[in-house]
Amino acid sequence: MTAEVDPSVLVGDRALLGRSSTADRVADILRARIAEGYLPPGSKLSEDTIGNALGVSRNTLREAFRLLTHERLLVHELNRGVFVRILTVQDVTDIYRVRRLIECAAVRNLGAPPYDLTQAEAAVAEGEKAAEEGAWRELGTANIHFHHAVVALTHSKRLDELMRGVLAELRLVFHAMDNPRSFHEPYLGRNREILSALKAADRVRAELLLADYLDGAEKQLLEKYSEFMAP
Repeated sequence: MTAEVDPSVLVGDRALLGRSSTADRVADILRARIAEGYLPPGSKLSEDTIGNALGVSRNTLREAFRLLTHERLLVHELNRGVFVRILTVQDVTDIYRVRRLIECAAVRNLGAPPYDLTQAEAAVAEGEKAAEEGAWRELGTANIHFHHAVVALTHSKRLDELMRGVLAELRLVFHAMDNPRSFHEPYLGRNREILSALKAADRVRAELLLADYLDGAEKQLLEKYSEFMAP
């Protein structure tokens, strides 16, 4: 499962760093690339390759690796290097436990309408465009963007940061789905339903739809991921 990272994916990200490049910003870029599916589980992260692609020092990159290792996205193997982490079946269960606690509570505690659904609407539109083009990895990314947007409605920086890490971990599980279309496509319609409930300011319905969504996704992922991880 070990694979080398394609540096061309990261070269374009160098401009995002600007003059004040920091380990936090490098970690943000790598986390985003994991969440977008460009860095699959088991990928080896070469200091030279990534450092050159982003134009950052080895010390800065090592600090970024340390931050992402703390977030359980990377793992350091003695005498072998740094790799994108391969999650366990138990990790999947825990991710969905955390998602329920964050996402359902976020909807439940939205307060009085109207809600700024700009990001959520953009994520659904992004998913619809990806589906029309048959870009199933991008549809998975749009799905992640939608759920991040739902939590962003709380205007909580702490929840936003926590959700980014959780959803990046989740993306590592998506790689086990051998038919990404059959997995991602049905959830686009469910995102539309949740969005419609939020537009109607029906928080109760939105939370019920979201809870049912998470239950179904967890069951489907666990079944497939258990097969994928079986010896």
